[in-house]
Amino acid sequence: MDERRTVKVSKYLSKHLRHQPERIGLTLDRNGWVAVDELLAAAARNGFALSRAELDHAVAVNDKRRFAVEKGVDGDRIRANQGHTIAVELDLPPVEPPAYLYHGTVAPALEAIRAEGLRPMARHHVHLSSDRETAIRVGARRGRPLVLAVDAAAMHRAGHVFRVSANGVWLADAVPPEFLRLRD
Repeated sequence: MDERRTVKVSKYLSKHLRHQPERIGLTLDRNGWVAVDELLAAAARNGFALSRAELDHAVAVNDKRRFAVEKGVDGDRIRANQGHTIAVELDLPPVEPPAYLYHGTVAPALEAIRAEGLRPMARHHVHLSSDRETAIRVGARRGRPLVLAVDAAAMHRAGHVFRVSANGVWLADAVPPEFLRLRD
């Protein structure tokens, strides 16, 4: 499959597994899962014919590992690993974080972040990275990136809960400003 088609499939999956499943007639279970066969049928009904091979390829090569496919006795199912704006419960256990985590942003957002900290906005959690390079890539999607270091160890000691998704994205309900500092 060519790269443009792979990107198009990935964006289609993100839109319908994270944000708007109802637009193509899907109903996700409480944990965000849907049968692969249901997804393929719904995509076809809505003018986006997609083969199982294309879906598997898009899931396998996604550099951010956005999706998980689970084999089951009733057939395979798929879900987005995180980033939902719809109500789902990923059932991720609390985990002790590393000493520092990172968040990529841009200069226009910095004043609000300094005042209010990091908030999930339309999503369920704030997304954090375990390395600066990933945070730089995330911030670069919206302009010249800035990296914020999160004192995750201090947050954890203060009672904040961290979870980590299947693709290694660290999740927190929010990050208060006192746990943030701008990294050079």
